[in-house]
Amino acid sequence: MLTLWLITDNKPGHRSQLQGLAQALAARVAIDAHWIEAPAGRSALWHWLSGRFPAGADLPAPDLILVAGHRTHLAGLAARRARGGKLVALMRPSLPLGWFDLCVIPQHDKPPARTNVLATRGVLNTARPSAEREADTGLFLIGGPSKHHGWNTPGLLTQIDAILAATPGMRWTLTTSRRTPAETEAALLTLRERGVDVRPVADTPPGWAMAQVARSAQSWVTEDSVSMVYESLTAGAATGLLAVPRLGETRITAGVAQLQQEGFVTPFAGWQREGRLHTPPTPLREADRVADAVLSRWPQ
Repeated sequence: MLTLWLITDNKPGHRSQLQGLAQALAARVAIDAHWIEAPAGRSALWHWLSGRFPAGADLPAPDLILVAGHRTHLAGLAARRARGGKLVALMRPSLPLGWFDLCVIPQHDKPPARTNVLATRGVLNTARPSAEREADTGLFLIGGPSKHHGWNTPGLLTQIDAILAATPGMRWTLTTSRRTPAETEAALLTLRERGVDVRPVADTPPGWAMAQVARSAQSWVTEDSVSMVYESLTAGAATGLLAVPRLGETRITAGVAQLQQEGFVTPFAGWQREGRLHTPPTPLREADRVADAVLSRWPQ
């Protein structure tokens, strides 16, 4: 039995990473998983310095402590000092890499070559292919402006219009994100008149979007939504990128550009030229790969 402590800041993206690795481990060995909310920074620092971790006092000692999100790092160090176990950070930690037993870092963050660093294509997630996938199902995943991307609602609608016109036999679903501007969401709601099942994010329960990704044969994602891009690829969907303005070249845009170069995703302009979405050259199963690497390092 592998005892896991999953220390979370409860941000959905970070929690998804922890859950994705936990699920992959559970597919290989029996696990006993315990979720722990990270204490505030000063409390975590004091716990680490004093060798205490009250949040886990009544739990079985961990074999693995998984952390994701900067607020969880000190808590993970405190937990390891108090109760032992191996400490695994998902995403690049804000503290020295040598303080962790393993750091799982996306390639776009340019991880250094170290024995305790494992580079991945994007961040881990819970996506899995579904046996319910049908060839005529498609999904639009709409993000919003970010520090790496601007936004252009008319340009986005033009791209969606072209895709709908070219795929009359497809059954399309569309959902938004917390970053989607209100005026964009209002414009997208009019697509219901064209048969698109539009579901604003506020009207969807937790896990709904991931289930839709798993069932969709095609997935179009606004290129700002990098986590959604990797979720779509992990689910095995043919994945297209809806263009949005870029605010310069950053590590995030460079990572997406690399996916394009390697044929994992099809940009909208490429789809216009060729009339099809490319199937990824290899399955993207990063949570499985990381789980295998963890169990190889520390056999159970």
